[in-house]
Amino acid sequence: FIDFDRFRKTNKEHFKKIIAPNGERIVAHTSNFRKVKRVEDVVCIFKKIAEKVPSKLLMIGDGPERQNCEQLCRELGIGNDVRFLGKQDAIEELMAVADVFIMPSESESFGLAALEAMACEVPVISSNAGGLPEVNIHGVTGFLSDVGDVDDMAKNAIIILSDDAVLAEFRANALAQAKRFDIEEILPLYEAYYESILKAA
Repeated sequence: FIDFDRFRKTNKEHFKKIIAPNGERIVAHTSNFRKVKRVEDVVCIFKKIAEKVPSKLLMIGDGPERQNCEQLCRELGIGNDVRFLGKQDAIEELMAVADVFIMPSESESFGLAALEAMACEVPVISSNAGGLPEVNIHGVTGFLSDVGDVDDMAKNAIIILSDDAVLAEFRANALAQAKRFDIEEILPLYEAYYESILKAA
C-alpha cells in the first residue's frame, strides 16, 4: 500500500531546473543495483531515449552493479546526462521531478517502487515480470515489455515523453491506479481479513 501523505506530486520546479536546465525530460530509476534489477538495461534504455528526446537520467540507490553502470555510461558517452545519487531517504522529492520511471527487473514480487512513482504521477516503463502487471497497466499507466527488451522499453518511453498531452494522460492514469492502493483503503481490508481468521480459529 501507499502512504499518500508522503508519496504525492509536489511542486519542485526549482529543483527540476537544476537537473534539467534546458527543459529536458527527467527519467528515473531506483533500486538496490543488484543484477536482478537489470540496471545496465536502464542505462541502455536511456541512451536510446536521449537520442530522440533531450533527457536526463537519475539513478537512485546503490549496490554491486553501480560501478558497472557508471562505466557503461562512460562507454556510451552519456555521462554528462546521468546522475548517480546513491541511497536517498526522500525518494518522493526525486519522483516529484521525474517524467517517467524505468523498472526493467528480471523478477519483482510486487513492484512497490513503481507504485510509489505512480503515486507521484510518474508513468512506469517496466518489464512484465512477477507482480508488475498487477501494478502497471499496459498502455494506461505506462507500458510493459518482455524482460531484456531494451528497444521496446525505449520506444514506449519515447511515446510518453514526446508529447505533453500524452504524458499528462499517463500521469493522471498512474495516480488513479496508485490510489487503489491507498493505505486508508487497504489497511481496513487487511484488518478485516485478520479479524475473520482469528474468529474462525
